[in-house]
Amino acid sequence: MTTALTSKAGAEQLTSGSAVRLKNVSKVYGRGAAAVHALDNISLDVAPGEFVCLVGASGCGKSTLLSLVAGLDRTTTGSIDVAGDRDPGLMFQEPALFPWLTVADNVALPLRLRRVPRAERKARVEELLKVVHLEDFGRKRPHELSGGMRQRVSLARTLALDSPVLLMDEPFGALDAMTRDLLHDELERIWTERQLTVVFVTHNVREAARLGNRIVLLSSRPGRLAWQRPVDVTRPRRIDSPEIASIAAEVTDRLRQEVQRHGA
Repeated sequence: MTTALTSKAGAEQLTSGSAVRLKNVSKVYGRGAAAVHALDNISLDVAPGEFVCLVGASGCGKSTLLSLVAGLDRTTTGSIDVAGDRDPGLMFQEPALFPWLTVADNVALPLRLRRVPRAERKARVEELLKVVHLEDFGRKRPHELSGGMRQRVSLARTLALDSPVLLMDEPFGALDAMTRDLLHDELERIWTERQLTVVFVTHNVREAARLGNRIVLLSSRPGRLAWQRPVDVTRPRRIDSPEIASIAAEVTDRLRQEVQRHGA
């Protein structure tokens, strides 16, 4: 394995039992005086089936980290290993659906790129639309859907990759509170049923406490692993519960300390 590349290793090759492993990962953009140090010496293991939430101030490198794990960019130093024989699924804040395609065709796109036969592709799309409760909307166009429904389509399209690792970059950040809360329930259900490993970026500390098994705090740029906090609240959880509020307050205090320390 080349150190500066993301490696898609088989599960048996990750001897620690990790689904995702980052070892001494740094990322620098540019050179010389103009160089921007986005990430600095991050080591992190994510267990199979774990739901890890990344939080931190704007510009701390959270999205950069996801891009590196997804294989969309190369590390400057360090290594990243992802178990399994498929690239991780990556879901962004914006649905990024093709407006000229129907909902079903948007979901089918990853399957078409993998040359899945038509009949199998159709059955798989129908199954995925049922998973996100959009089985009656396959013939609609994206502009006919609400924001929350478009995010469901985006999630179904990501699930069509059939990857055991799901990377999510603030997927619910632009949604209203009620829609976001409903999608939290849906995501938690899908994560449990499919036994996925999720790495989830968010600025919303209550969202992190509501969803995560573990919260990982990155320092201000360059992003370093500053603090971790397991979330041992019994599921199902409510975002407005006293337990979640208490954890969110603790994370907020830590985040404030990091921002003050770095003068951000």
